[in-house]
Amino acid sequence: MNVDLASRAFGGSVVAASDESFGVKERLIEPAEPAFVPGTYDDRGEVVDGWETRRHADGDWAIVRLGVGGRLRAIDVDTRFFSGNQPTGCRVDACVLPTVADPTADSVQWTTIVDTVALKPDSHNVFNVDDPRRYTHVRLQLESDGGVARLRAYGDVIPDPALWDDVTVEMSGVEQGGRVEWSSDSFYSDAHVLIAADRPRNMGDGWETRRRRDIGPDTHDAVMISFAVPADLLRVEIDTSRFVFNASPEVAVLGSRARPCGEHGWALVPFDVEVLGRTRIAPDARQVFVVDATDITAVRVQAYPDGGIARVRAFGRPTEHGSALLQSNWEASA
Repeated sequence: MNVDLASRAFGGSVVAASDESFGVKERLIEPAEPAFVPGTYDDRGEVVDGWETRRHADGDWAIVRLGVGGRLRAIDVDTRFFSGNQPTGCRVDACVLPTVADPTADSVQWTTIVDTVALKPDSHNVFNVDDPRRYTHVRLQLESDGGVARLRAYGDVIPDPALWDDVTVEMSGVEQGGRVEWSSDSFYSDAHVLIAADRPRNMGDGWETRRRRDIGPDTHDAVMISFAVPADLLRVEIDTSRFVFNASPEVAVLGSRARPCGEHGWALVPFDVEVLGRTRIAPDARQVFVVDATDITAVRVQAYPDGGIARVRAFGRPTEHGSALLQSNWEASA
């Protein structure tokens, strides 16, 4: 699953907009789904959950600094709840800039990654991006005035090799290219939040599966987390914060030294390296374990008997091959 590189949860920011008379620009990148209560008004007019400009403008725009730079795969211009006041169409541009640079300057070199296209009202408008380069900013250029609920910029994180030099890295972290590839169950909440960069805010901000009734010695839920490049693991953190009465009582962490094939994905990848043996853990606590597992490409976290975990963090250093691969990926995205 691609990551929303623009999300506020990963440090994204709407740094500029041509106008925000009816709906503030910051709403564009909120992680939560948009909502709307008809007939609710404030000083701006009817309250909208999104970015909405004044009428009769000629091509409004908003610029988002991505939380993490990467290769863009798809853009979702979400106009849900904007029906009759959605923009007629849009174009999406991207560029690479330092964090402190002014993205509105005339000298900025923008590259169009989504050509001008019509927008449907009250809908997800998803457009594929075919560009191998890494970007740090995107610009949503409207063809008219109007309202957009959310802007999602889905893609792959491309870490800067210089930031990994001589340090221990959170290999599992979404900001470092970690990915949740599969989970056995996500009945109450999605496993993808396990590798989020922030601390859990409530019990819903974690991975919780349905209650298992078929409990046996090996009954468990599981989640697979892949790394950007192979790594030697030194620490594993299992965080059950906010899970007081429904935390997983025990966990085990297995590692793999393989990569998936194109046909079967991760389904046939062996997880045959013991990173952390089956271990009892406490509820509502951050627990860090010293490990020693070399050349690991992914981990499988097994929760006994079912899943109630807030975060999983696997710390280590890229292998020699991993460092070379990281550098190659960086150069290929320039």
